[in-house]
Amino acid sequence: MRSLILRTATRLLMPLLMLFALFLLLRGHNEPGGGFVGGLVVAATFVLYVMAYGVPAARRALMIDPLTLLGIGLLVELSTETAPVLFGRTFMTAMWGKVSVGSSVIDVGTPLIFDIGVFLAVIGVVLTIVFTLAEASSSEE
Repeated sequence: MRSLILRTATRLLMPLLMLFALFLLLRGHNEPGGGFVGGLVVAATFVLYVMAYGVPAARRALMIDPLTLLGIGLLVELSTETAPVLFGRTFMTAMWGKVSVGSSVIDVGTPLIFDIGVFLAVIGVVLTIVFTLAEASSSEE
């Protein structure tokens, strides 16, 4: 039987940890943080969820296979690395553009998109490992 206190704490902490991971992802290019650290925080959040509810519930909460996340993350990374070549620049050169959001204009660049790819890939790798080990551990019992 899983602890009621752990399940309640997980329900309260999960949204906060996800928001913190998003914060780390978005500030990471210029300050400490980034896709790697943000991905680790999301993965740790799901590890907490596994401890509270089990692997099947965590897989349902994730809503996507971790290997799919890994593949999408690697594809995003590869596309941001090779996109500059299509514009006559060298491989992995940062490119910047402006995006209008309402009345404000935001500078968006390939480093942020690359960080999003790293974010997804880290979540995918860590959760694939964690889910596999947790399932193997529970099947041995």
